[in-house]
Amino acid sequence: MRIWTPHPKHLDTKGLLAFCRETLLAKKVLENKTNGYKNHPQLERFKNTKFPIETINQYLSIIYNEAINRNYIFNKDKIDWNFNPIKIPVTKEQFKYEIEHLLNKLKTRDNQKYKNLVN
Repeated sequence: MRIWTPHPKHLDTKGLLAFCRETLLAKKVLENKTNGYKNHPQLERFKNTKFPIETINQYLSIIYNEAINRNYIFNKDKIDWNFNPIKIPVTKEQFKYEIEHLLNKLKTRDNQKYKNLVN
């Protein structure tokens, strides 16, 4: 499960689609609608908020908006749009780790996105 900290605008198509799919899975985990992945470390940032399900819905709304910006068709009904905005704290080290990981992926999958991020 890869739930990115960097904004989804930095992801290539394959990364954005996987991001959406995996975040929807995370939502199901938080809603206790699946048995797997309950202790996945990527879920901790949501579990540590006051309202984990609202937070994951907010997160999904950002993914959805990026998809719409790219003229993709995502199902907005999978998101509960009745959430209060919340900030999720992220350490500089975590952000740096994810950027490096993303750059490695983009280097092989989408050279233009890679160049846009490094320049």
